[in-house]
Amino acid sequence: EKEGGKRGEAALAMVVLAACVKEFVVSALRLDQRVDGRRLFDARRLNIKIAREDGAAEVQLGQTHVMSVVSAQVAQPYQERPNEGTLVIYTEFSPMADPSFEPGRPGEYAVELGRLIDRGLRESRAVDMESLCILAGKAIWSLRVDIHILDNGGNLVDAANIAALAALLSFRRPDCSIGGPDGQDITIHPPEMREPLPLIIHHLPIAVSFAFFGDGELVVMDPSFKEELVMGGRLTVFVNNHGDICAIQKGGGIGVTPSEILRCLRIAFAKAADITSSLKKAVEAYEIERTQRKIRRHKIVYSKELVKSSVKKEVEMKDAIPGLEPRNLPASYHDMFKFEDIGMEDTSSDDDSEEGDDSESDEENALKLKDTVTSQPRLGHSDLNIGESDLLSVKLERKEICTGHLENEVTENKDHVFRPQSVLDAVKSKRKNKR
Repeated sequence: EKEGGKRGEAALAMVVLAACVKEFVVSALRLDQRVDGRRLFDARRLNIKIAREDGAAEVQLGQTHVMSVVSAQVAQPYQERPNEGTLVIYTEFSPMADPSFEPGRPGEYAVELGRLIDRGLRESRAVDMESLCILAGKAIWSLRVDIHILDNGGNLVDAANIAALAALLSFRRPDCSIGGPDGQDITIHPPEMREPLPLIIHHLPIAVSFAFFGDGELVVMDPSFKEELVMGGRLTVFVNNHGDICAIQKGGGIGVTPSEILRCLRIAFAKAADITSSLKKAVEAYEIERTQRKIRRHKIVYSKELVKSSVKKEVEMKDAIPGLEPRNLPASYHDMFKFEDIGMEDTSSDDDSEEGDDSESDEENALKLKDTVTSQPRLGHSDLNIGESDLLSVKLERKEICTGHLENEVTENKDHVFRPQSVLDAVKSKRKNKR
């Protein structure tokens, strides 16, 4: 009995508060003013944010915050429409958004919101349902749009509709193929194998809501939470940017004249154009970001072994043929590998240890070698078309020159690769002087 008495007192307090708020709101509207400072047909600030994941979007309309998520699964089609997919709208009202929302079974307002969004999207044929067919009469894509109310600041219909459209525009379904001996096997390819496909959306039905006060002579667009508490009637129209009326729903007991409805439609068309532009800009920014992520993800990254092998060949080539400089190779890579790693001797220390009478002759030989090398064209391994086997041949020729076994056979490789004669002669001369 005590709990029942407390609930009755709370309900009575709400009625008294609603009456006070109604009187204040209506008196302000008669002076062409609104509680939040807007004019009669001004909308609140709209912010559309599309998440990194495909098919998720958040919309904030003033203090109203709504999130929408789109998912898809393979299902069987309806018998009366065997070649069309399905689109289902689910709404979830959290008690965190409004104390009047109760968890568990959806209330009357949640069911009405889901049906209204479904009328605006599915019955207007905004989404191409035939493109969701995988195998006629056997398998189709079933789309599910989950709308979560995060904060109720009024006009949930418009915010939920924009969130659903943004999620559908950013959604990508997996690609699939038909195969098998009888052509009845369905293969769904993961995103790593094939790029997911976007939905085909013919037009964007935008919801624009109006609230009526008094005897219907006072009309405002995009009502706030306090205005919804005291309004006498509501009109929601779904229009697109092409001038089509997709759906209309009138609620409440206040009657509306046809001229007032036509006036609301003209205002709705102008507002729908602005919302459509905002939606397209948000989706375009998302597509650019998604493309950049895709480029970074598919960027070619060479493994450490491949880099090591490439640098090793470059160092061998440079050591085998003096004056042959590797191209497009950072200087830090030359210090990564020593000559011992490729089975060759480092003779730089021998050059530094030369002293006495031989230093003068070494200086002259070095100058001659420099003149000879600089007179030759700068060749890269791509210009010589040298393969791994040819590189080994050059390395063996260099070792044989150093040991003096083949002093008279340094002219040209027996294979198709040409060895610069002047460069090899200079190497042979330098080695003889050192010995």
